[in-house]
This record gives sequence, structure tokens and C-alpha cells, in this order.
Amino acid sequence: MSHHFAGAGDVAGVPLKSTVGVGIPVSAEDIILQTFDNDDRKLQVCGSMRPIITELDNNKKGSIRTDVADLVMVKYKCSSNGVPITQTNGSTLPLVPGSSKDAEFGGYNPFDHRTVQYPTTDMETFIHLLKGSLGSGILAMPLAFMNAGLVFGLVATAVIGFVCTYCVHILVRSSHKLCRRMQVPALGFADVAEVAFLAGPPAFHKFSGLFRGLVNTFLTIDLLGCCCVYIVFVAKNIKQVMDEYVLEINVRWYMLMMLPLVIAMNLIRNLKYLAPFSMIANFLVGICMTITFWYVFQDVPSTKSVPYITDWHKWPLFFGTAIFALEGIGVVMPLENNMKTPQHFIGCPSVLNIGMTIVVVLYSTVGLFGFLKYGDDTEGSITLNLPRDQLLAQSVKVMIAVAIFLTYSLQFYVPFEIIWKGSKHRFTSHPVLFEYLLRVFLVVCTVMVAIACPNLGPVISLVGALCLSFLGLILPSCIDLVTCWEEPGLGRGYWRLWKNMVIIMFGILGLVTGVYSSILDIIKEFNQ
Repeated sequence: MSHHFAGAGDVAGVPLKSTVGVGIPVSAEDIILQTFDNDDRKLQVCGSMRPIITELDNNKKGSIRTDVADLVMVKYKCSSNGVPITQTNGSTLPLVPGSSKDAEFGGYNPFDHRTVQYPTTDMETFIHLLKGSLGSGILAMPLAFMNAGLVFGLVATAVIGFVCTYCVHILVRSSHKLCRRMQVPALGFADVAEVAFLAGPPAFHKFSGLFRGLVNTFLTIDLLGCCCVYIVFVAKNIKQVMDEYVLEINVRWYMLMMLPLVIAMNLIRNLKYLAPFSMIANFLVGICMTITFWYVFQDVPSTKSVPYITDWHKWPLFFGTAIFALEGIGVVMPLENNMKTPQHFIGCPSVLNIGMTIVVVLYSTVGLFGFLKYGDDTEGSITLNLPRDQLLAQSVKVMIAVAIFLTYSLQFYVPFEIIWKGSKHRFTSHPVLFEYLLRVFLVVCTVMVAIACPNLGPVISLVGALCLSFLGLILPSCIDLVTCWEEPGLGRGYWRLWKNMVIIMFGILGLVTGVYSSILDIIKEFNQ
């Protein structure tokens, strides 16, 4: 969404309906009083929120200076509260109906104005949070511990889990503050990033569109990167089974053979028809994880058989893998926005705290015992370490490969929607045809990337370090800083500034070192 000043004839994408005085365009939304002062050549428009000041710049003919943070309120208040923008033109009615609870709380309460058709309970949200966080990354946690060491891996996983959970807290809390300021019931992830900069100090307004674009870009890269990981994951598991019972061929051939099937799966446009595949995948993953744990917990070696801490140059790979596994920032705002009692999502105790505690404990347990069991021979997925001469272990590899293959379409759905939403206006002649062509093109790209980098470890670390360091650590801290810059302020001794700067620097350090180490490993693998 682009934002521009009002000289072009519209405000925040809303056509202007009236002009006053010497041809100055004026927004008709939410207007109560208009006054015009010929001496000062100033037009003041007072709305129900706070005054919008639109004034001529005497140095530039026809130039108008406008408070962008106020102008964007029209768009968000209308769209978020189900009020057609055309209905508000020239109307003096409030965009949001009031309630007795608003007066009770002394202001706008966004939770009272949310209209969710099928709101989720705390328990349902808790289950969705676990499902969104417990993905294929848990199978890579033993590899993360191999790059960190037994003791350091435990401590670092707990620290990363705590920091990630805290960043989710400040993101959701900032969303609640912005909803009250803008008087909208809910905001998505990209909306929070954009509105935070628009509602913040004037110096930050120009960065609003940039940060919205960054959120969508990194989400797209992250999810398409996960699709690449899925292709490698499926091919490697199938290869181990085929090598044992049929013949040995290069893993890249399996990726090419998968391509027609993956294309066919992703030509399904309706998310409803993908739901049965998700149910089958969840069932298979549950069986596979149970059997895998049974193998892992048999004859666990002594803790003295593995290093407690590794060389520091391996830590960036641990960071990228761990944050890839732990970070579920993309599912947070949709879950919170659809809750029946969104106040229970954050706090102490809360749905988020309990859910993330369980996630960190499970990931730490799998990483600890998986690394203890297989040591320096740990593979990118723990299923690849299961015995090759036992039918039960081989069946796990087939089932997990089928489950991840069926999950690919769901993982692909969100990034495709982001890309298609931003590009479909260019293909108005045959939109359905171009949509199918774009689907095929993106699927082929993910398979080609997987063929170029057929090693799970560096690819997982690269995706985690590049995308999730920004989305899960850097961005929430920036949003919290901008949201609180003026109200309630930076705190005594600027503690809020220093706290967020520490998290941002931690995220940048992890991003740079993780990406650098992952790329070096990918180059080494590619040369081999």
C-alpha cells in the first residue's frame, strides 16, 4: 500500500469529495467543523479523533502539508470496522459505534469491537500455537546441539526461547496500543509494522511503507525457504529407503521426480480442499515422532561421550537452526486476532507463556537426547539417523516424507497469496491462467534451489538466520521502540531504548554471522 500527501487529489487512497476556499482539497471523512482563515491561508479540519491540520506551503505553489498519521486513520478505521469508505464520505457519524465498556475503561477498547465469525477459545488457541511452533524444525534440533555442545546448547536454547517469547509479547502489546490509538479492532503483522511508524513521531512516518514491505518480503522468503527445506527433507528420506531396497542414485534425481507431483498438488487454489491433506500429515507425524523417540531413548550413551561446548565458529549455525525451529512469529497475530478472549494471550500466566514453555522443553529434550544418541554423526533430520536395516525405522522415513510432502501445499499457500496479491493487478486479461503459471514458476524455483543445495543443515540455518532473526527479534523491538517513543516514553534512564537496542544488536549479530556461516557451508557443499 502506498501513502502520499494530499496534493494528488485523494487521502490515503480515498477520493476527495469536496474543496474549500482557493481549491484546496479537503477530506470529507469524519468532519465535524470546518474553518477557513484567509489571512493565515490555513484550513483546519476537526475530526472525532484529533484535528487534522492541512496548510498551504507558501514557498511551493499548490503544495499542501498534511499530518499523515491522521490521514491513514480513515483507511484503517473504515476497513477494520466493516464501514465502507464511500459511506463515510461527507458523513459526521462516528466510524466506530460506542459501547458502555468504552466509557468504563475511559477510551476505546478494541476487544469489544472484534467481530470474528468463529472465535477460538484459550485451549483451541493453545493447540494452534503448539501446532504452529512444533514443525519439522524439531527434527533438526539434534543437529543444532551438535553445533553448540550439550550444556551450551541447553542454555542457549532456553535463552533464545525466552528472547523469542519476550519479542512476541512486545509485538502483541504494541498491537493492542496501536489498536486503541487508531480505534480499530485488530491489526495483522504487516499492519502493525506500518501503523507503528505512521502513528509514531513524524520523523518515522516515511519508513512505514518500507517496514510493511519488509515484513511481507521476509515472510515470503521464510516460507518459500521452508518449502525448499521440505523438498530436501522428503528426497533425503526417500533416498535412504530406496538405497536399501532398490538402487542407489543421486538425491537430486528424487527431487526432479517429485516436481510433477508437487506442481499438481499446488494447482489446488482453495485452502478448504487442502485440509484433508493436513489431517493425514498430522496423523503421520504423530506416529513418526513416537517411533523416533522410542529409538532415541534406547541405550542412551553417557554425557561424557559428547562435548559440553563446541568451538565458537559453529555457534552461528546453532543459532540459525535453533531460531528456525523455535520461532513461530508468523502465526502469532492471526491467532491473537481470532481469540474469544485475546487478553489471555499475553500476561502471566498466559496462552503464549505456557505454550512456548512446552515448546522450548520439547525442543531441548529432542536436541539433548538426539545429540547424545548419535553424537558427531547427527544428520540434518534425526529420522535420517534411524537404522537402515530395520523395517520399522524405514517405515518412519517413508511416513515422514509423505507427511512433509502433504504439508508443502499449506506452507506454499501463504507466500503465494502475498506475491499474487501484489502482482495480480498486472494480469487483468487472463488472471486465472497467470495465477496457475505463477504457481508453477514458484514451485519450480523452490525445487531448483533444493537441487542446488541438497544439504538440510546449512539451508535450515540460512533461512532461520536471515528471515527469523529479522521477523522474530529485530522487527518487534523496532515496533516497540517507535510505539512507545512518545507515549509512555523511553522510561527512566532510557531503559526501554537500551533494552530494545540490545535485542536488535543480538538479532543483527545472529543474522550476519548465521547467514555468513550458512553460505560458506552451502558453497562448500555445492563445490563438492
